[in-house]
Amino acid sequence: MKHLILAVLIALPVPVLAQEEGEIEEGFSLMEEGAKLLFRGIMNDMEPAIDDFADLAGELEPALELLATEMGPALMELIQTLDSVRYYERPEILPNGDIIIRRSPDAPEFEPRDADEVIDL
Repeated sequence: MKHLILAVLIALPVPVLAQEEGEIEEGFSLMEEGAKLLFRGIMNDMEPAIDDFADLAGELEPALELLATEMGPALMELIQTLDSVRYYERPEILPNGDIIIRRSPDAPEFEPRDADEVIDL
């Protein structure tokens, strides 16, 4: 008789635990479905902006390629001339269109590099 009572007492909590796990799984699936709906809504709202950005990128691509082709060598020369960007103030455009990049007053003395020195980028 004791064995029967013990078996019944052990078996009683098992269905309750199974029901709770099912409810937990259902809760997770509801949260997952809610997250999917949220992200679908965000994507639907953002789709026109993404399409506009893709169109803008397509329009700017030739201009950016031209800029890289024409200005690339000049920018590389400028990078090789400057020792560190942090030692310079922001560029200033003069009324005649010239651009001046002044060295900061607190920057250390400038030491030019050798022309043969390789720069790691």
